[in-house]
Amino acid sequence: MRVGLYPGTFDPITLGHMDIIRRAASLVDKLVIGVAINRDKGPLFDLEERVAMIEAECAALAQDSEIEIVVHPFENLLIDCARDVGAQIILRGLRAVADFEYEYQMVGMNRQLDDSIETVFLMAEAEHQAIASKLVKEIARLGGDVSKFVAPQVNDALVARFG
Repeated sequence: MRVGLYPGTFDPITLGHMDIIRRAASLVDKLVIGVAINRDKGPLFDLEERVAMIEAECAALAQDSEIEIVVHPFENLLIDCARDVGAQIILRGLRAVADFEYEYQMVGMNRQLDDSIETVFLMAEAEHQAIASKLVKEIARLGGDVSKFVAPQVNDALVARFG
Protein backbone atom coordinates (compact mmCIF):
# COMPACT_ATOMS: atom_id res chain seq x y z
CA MET A 1 0.00 0.00 0.00
CA ARG A 2 1.40 3.37 -1.02
CA VAL A 3 0.85 5.90 1.79
CA GLY A 4 1.33 9.62 1.25
CA LEU A 5 1.53 12.36 3.86
CA TYR A 6 0.42 15.90 3.03
CA PRO A 7 1.44 18.12 5.96
CA GLY A 8 0.48 21.67 6.81
CA THR A 9 -1.14 23.88 9.41
CA PHE A 10 -4.31 24.31 7.31
CA ASP A 11 -5.33 27.45 9.19
CA PRO A 12 -7.75 27.41 7.43
CA ILE A 13 -7.89 24.84 4.64
CA THR A 14 -8.19 26.62 1.28
CA LEU A 15 -9.20 25.67 -2.24
CA GLY A 16 -5.48 25.58 -3.01
CA HIS A 17 -4.99 22.90 -0.35
CA MET A 18 -7.95 20.98 -1.72
CA ASP A 19 -6.50 21.12 -5.22
CA ILE A 20 -3.29 19.50 -3.95
CA ILE A 21 -5.25 16.96 -1.88
CA ARG A 22 -7.36 15.94 -4.92
CA ARG A 23 -4.29 15.39 -7.06
CA ALA A 24 -2.33 13.70 -4.27
CA ALA A 25 -5.22 11.27 -3.80
CA SER A 26 -4.66 9.99 -7.33
CA LEU A 27 -1.04 9.11 -6.52
CA VAL A 28 -1.46 7.04 -3.37
CA ASP A 29 -3.64 4.32 -1.88
CA LYS A 30 -3.97 6.12 1.45
CA LEU A 31 -3.55 9.84 2.03
CA VAL A 32 -2.78 11.19 5.48
CA ILE A 33 -3.41 14.89 5.99
CA GLY A 34 -0.91 15.84 8.67
CA VAL A 35 -2.17 18.82 10.67
CA ALA A 36 0.80 20.51 12.29
CA ILE A 37 0.41 21.67 15.85
CA ASN A 38 2.59 24.75 15.69
CA ARG A 39 2.04 26.87 18.77
CA ASP A 40 4.57 29.44 17.52
CA LYS A 41 2.32 30.36 14.59
CA GLY A 42 -0.64 31.19 16.85
CA PRO A 43 -3.34 29.68 14.67
CA LEU A 44 -6.70 31.41 14.22
CA PHE A 45 -8.54 28.09 14.50
CA ASP A 46 -7.68 25.59 17.20
CA LEU A 47 -6.60 22.08 16.31
CA GLU A 48 -10.05 20.53 16.70
CA GLU A 49 -11.61 23.16 14.41
CA ARG A 50 -8.94 22.67 11.73
CA VAL A 51 -9.28 18.89 11.87
CA ALA A 52 -13.08 19.14 11.59
CA MET A 53 -12.84 21.49 8.58
CA ILE A 54 -10.40 19.17 6.80
CA GLU A 55 -12.49 16.08 7.52
CA ALA A 56 -15.61 17.81 6.22
CA GLU A 57 -13.87 19.01 3.06
CA CYS A 58 -12.27 15.61 2.33
CA ALA A 59 -15.28 13.37 3.04
CA ALA A 60 -16.75 13.48 -0.46
CA LEU A 61 -13.33 13.17 -2.08
CA ALA A 62 -12.54 10.04 -0.07
CA GLN A 63 -15.84 8.50 -1.09
CA ASP A 64 -15.50 9.47 -4.77
CA SER A 65 -11.84 8.46 -5.11
CA GLU A 66 -12.27 5.28 -3.05
CA ILE A 67 -9.07 5.89 -1.13
CA GLU A 68 -8.65 6.24 2.57
CA ILE A 69 -8.08 9.81 3.70
CA VAL A 70 -7.06 10.23 7.33
CA VAL A 71 -6.55 13.48 9.24
CA HIS A 72 -3.63 13.13 11.66
CA PRO A 73 -2.50 15.93 13.99
CA PHE A 74 1.24 15.95 14.75
CA GLU A 75 3.72 17.96 16.78
CA ASN A 76 6.94 16.09 16.11
CA LEU A 77 9.39 16.26 13.22
CA LEU A 78 7.74 15.83 9.83
CA ILE A 79 9.97 12.85 9.04
CA ASP A 80 8.95 11.21 12.33
CA CYS A 81 5.30 11.83 11.53
CA ALA A 82 5.83 10.19 8.13
CA ARG A 83 7.33 7.15 9.86
CA ASP A 84 4.48 7.11 12.44
CA VAL A 85 1.82 6.90 9.72
CA GLY A 86 3.79 4.55 7.46
CA ALA A 87 4.19 7.08 4.65
CA GLN A 88 6.70 6.43 1.90
CA ILE A 89 5.93 9.78 0.26
CA ILE A 90 5.66 13.31 1.62
CA LEU A 91 3.52 15.45 -0.68
CA ARG A 92 4.10 19.20 -0.78
CA GLY A 93 2.33 21.91 -2.72
CA LEU A 94 4.25 24.66 -4.46
CA ARG A 95 2.88 28.05 -5.45
CA ALA A 96 5.93 30.16 -6.25
CA VAL A 97 9.72 30.25 -6.34
CA ALA A 98 9.81 31.35 -2.70
CA ASP A 99 8.02 28.11 -1.74
CA PHE A 100 10.57 26.11 -3.69
CA GLU A 101 13.57 27.61 -1.91
CA TYR A 102 12.17 26.71 1.51
CA GLU A 103 10.99 23.27 0.41
CA TYR A 104 14.35 22.51 -1.23
CA GLN A 105 16.07 22.98 2.12
CA MET A 106 13.47 20.85 3.89
CA VAL A 107 13.90 17.99 1.43
CA GLY A 108 17.65 18.06 1.93
CA MET A 109 17.30 17.87 5.70
CA ASN A 110 14.61 15.20 5.56
CA ARG A 111 16.73 13.09 3.19
CA GLN A 112 19.55 13.27 5.75
CA LEU A 113 17.16 12.08 8.46
CA ASP A 114 15.58 9.28 6.39
CA ASP A 115 16.44 8.75 2.74
CA SER A 116 13.78 6.06 2.31
CA ILE A 117 10.99 8.67 2.35
CA GLU A 118 10.58 10.58 -0.89
CA THR A 119 9.18 14.08 -1.25
CA VAL A 120 6.95 14.83 -4.23
CA PHE A 121 6.06 18.40 -5.20
CA LEU A 122 2.76 19.27 -6.81
CA MET A 123 2.32 22.68 -8.39
CA ALA A 124 -0.89 24.42 -7.50
CA GLU A 125 -3.20 25.02 -10.45
CA ALA A 126 -2.90 28.54 -11.85
CA GLU A 127 -6.16 29.75 -10.32
CA HIS A 128 -4.96 28.67 -6.86
CA GLN A 129 -1.34 29.82 -6.93
CA ALA A 130 -1.95 33.10 -5.11
CA ILE A 131 -4.05 31.55 -2.34
CA ALA A 132 -2.34 31.44 1.05
CA SER A 133 -4.06 30.83 4.37
CA LYS A 134 -2.27 33.84 5.83
CA LEU A 135 -3.68 36.13 3.14
CA VAL A 136 -7.15 34.58 3.37
CA LYS A 137 -7.21 35.30 7.12
CA GLU A 138 -6.04 38.87 6.56
CA ILE A 139 -8.68 39.56 3.92
CA ALA A 140 -11.40 38.05 6.12
CA ARG A 141 -10.20 40.00 9.16
CA LEU A 142 -10.50 43.24 7.20
CA GLY A 143 -14.02 42.40 6.04
CA GLY A 144 -13.18 41.21 2.53
CA ASP A 145 -14.88 38.41 0.64
CA VAL A 146 -12.84 35.20 0.71
CA SER A 147 -15.51 32.94 -0.80
CA LYS A 148 -13.37 32.54 -3.96
CA PHE A 149 -10.54 31.06 -1.90
CA VAL A 150 -12.25 28.67 0.54
CA ALA A 151 -15.17 26.26 0.64
CA PRO A 152 -18.53 27.58 1.92
CA GLN A 153 -18.17 25.93 5.34
CA VAL A 154 -14.73 27.47 5.84
CA ASN A 155 -16.01 30.85 4.65
CA ASP A 156 -18.80 30.62 7.23
CA ALA A 157 -16.26 29.82 9.96
CA LEU A 158 -14.14 32.85 8.97
CA VAL A 159 -17.17 35.13 8.91
CA ALA A 160 -18.24 33.84 12.32
CA ARG A 161 -14.74 34.33 13.71
CA PHE A 162 -14.32 37.88 12.42
CA GLY A 163 -17.95 39.00 12.53
